[in-house]
Amino acid sequence: MNRLAATAACSLLAVGAASSGQGLWIHAKASLAQALLERAWARSLDGEARVLPWPWADTWPVARLLAPEQGQDVIVLAGASGRTLAFGPAHVAGTAPPGADDNVALAGHRDTHFRFLDELKVGDELRLETASGIRHYRVEETAVQHESQTGVLEPSGHAELTLITCYPFDSLVPGGPLRYVVRAAGMAPAPLAR
Repeated sequence: MNRLAATAACSLLAVGAASSGQGLWIHAKASLAQALLERAWARSLDGEARVLPWPWADTWPVARLLAPEQGQDVIVLAGASGRTLAFGPAHVAGTAPPGADDNVALAGHRDTHFRFLDELKVGDELRLETASGIRHYRVEETAVQHESQTGVLEPSGHAELTLITCYPFDSLVPGGPLRYVVRAAGMAPAPLAR
C-alpha cells in the first residue's frame, strides 16, 4: 500500500510540475518576445517597414500601447491570429490601422499582455504610438459581450480604440464565448517627439 501511495504522490507531483512549467513557459515566451519586439519597433520608428522581430516571424510591430495608470507598455503586432497573440497583442484586421481617425481594434490574451484590462477604469488614459505620432485615448466604457457581438469592430467615423480579450480573466479554460471589451475615445493627436 505504501508503494502505491508513493507512486500516486510522484505521479501527482510530475503532473503538477508539468502544468506549472507550461504556465511559466507561456509567460516566459511572452516576455522574451516583447524584448525582441522592442528592437524591431525601434527600427520601425526609424523608418523601416515590416521589421520582423525574428527571422521566421510572420508578423511585425505596428504600434506600441501604453496604459500609464497600470504601468503597461506593450508592442502591438500585425494580424490577430492565435499564433501572433502568443507573442503580444495584435491589430484586428479589417479595423482602422493604428493611429487612424476611426475604430482601431486590438486583441490580446487575458492571461498575459491584456491581463491589465480588468484594472482599467472609465477615465483612464491609453496611448497608442505609431511611426507618425502618439494618439491619446480616454477609456469611456468597459463591457462583457458575447463573441457574436461583432459591432465593436465596426467603423465609428472618429478616433476610437477598442481593446478585446477573453472573459472571465480567472477562467481555468482558455477561450470561451465571452469577451471583455474596453472602448476608449480619441483625444487630440500629439506629434512624436524625436
